[in-house]
Amino acid sequence: MVTRTTVDLRSDTVTKPTESMRAAMANAEVDDDVLTYDPTAFRLEAEMAKITGKEAALFVPSGTMGNLISVLVHCDVRGSEIILGDNSHIHIYENGGISTIGGVHPRTVKNNPDGTMDIDLIEAAIRDPRGELVYPTTRLICLENSQANCGGRCLSVEYTDRVGEIAKKHGLKLHIDGARIFNASVALGVPVHRLVKAADSVSVCLSKGLGAPVGSVIVGSKSFINKARRLRKTLGGGMRQVGILCAAALVALQENVAKLEADHKKAKMFAEGLNQIKGIKVDVNTVETNIVYFDIVEGSKIKAETLRKNLEEHSVLLMPESSSRIRIVLHHQISTSDVQYTLSCIQVMNTTYHIDLHIDFFRSKIEICNLHFCLPFMLQQALTGVQEENGI
Repeated sequence: MVTRTTVDLRSDTVTKPTESMRAAMANAEVDDDVLTYDPTAFRLEAEMAKITGKEAALFVPSGTMGNLISVLVHCDVRGSEIILGDNSHIHIYENGGISTIGGVHPRTVKNNPDGTMDIDLIEAAIRDPRGELVYPTTRLICLENSQANCGGRCLSVEYTDRVGEIAKKHGLKLHIDGARIFNASVALGVPVHRLVKAADSVSVCLSKGLGAPVGSVIVGSKSFINKARRLRKTLGGGMRQVGILCAAALVALQENVAKLEADHKKAKMFAEGLNQIKGIKVDVNTVETNIVYFDIVEGSKIKAETLRKNLEEHSVLLMPESSSRIRIVLHHQISTSDVQYTLSCIQVMNTTYHIDLHIDFFRSKIEICNLHFCLPFMLQQALTGVQEENGI
């Protein structure tokens, strides 16, 4: 069970609302947002539009809904196709909603380790309009910044602009899944509005690195947001006095953006510490934001699930990706001492496990030796018993 003293590294979505967030929620000025009258929602949406350099914004319950709405606005004809990374969140973790709900076909391009897709491969994936009789129609390119499954790697302004140029060249739209766009902005030292300048739409998660309890915001042109508002209602995402949630998000923008740099430093510290532990491997140079993947080296007897269970017994929670790979995510409610404590736990468990292996090895050797010395005596006893039963 998760307690207040737990070091929770499963995700940056696990943060609890701060006291200032709770106070803002309790005192939020609210009205009916479905009827477009909630003043706190207006404030949040106006602030997000300003930060991202877009005309308008819309609060939505989740990042998954934000991405789905964005894709459906751009691909308003069933049978449309989008180009996106094979390791992207939209493709892997959003329940195939673009296909099951929107009738949109995904065409994947391989994500490189740094989160990018090769420009020439993106362009090659765009369907030739002359083949529309048999092919889906390409209408959208999707990027993710930072790229979570690639370890929180950041896409540069230059790269994003180049993809934007390709999109315009072929009459396509560009959507950025910016769930952690603020992390990318801080890591690159580039304002959010510049990072997303080439995009026609962006989804921004409020409940990941920023630490708000609920919600995302999508941004774009006024016409895009007008269509998005209707789709939000269609998908059941219209909420009434939503200002209670938006108030916490406004506090997150005011207080937690400044904490992201510290999260990144703690992630780097964690990675460097893990690299000092025998049997664990991390490419420290790839740790750019708040996500760290580490591997248990081939040949090691300990497994990721074993480590997870042992750490949970010591109030540390993390998320295995496979039998030999684990993800941790830093956030503003993880302290430097939490990082040091977790590293110590992993070091002790790893050492203890290898000592136990040696003890088991020597115990088995001793048992074999004992069997070797006792076997002649045991055979003699058995033979004697058989002879006595037969009266010999």
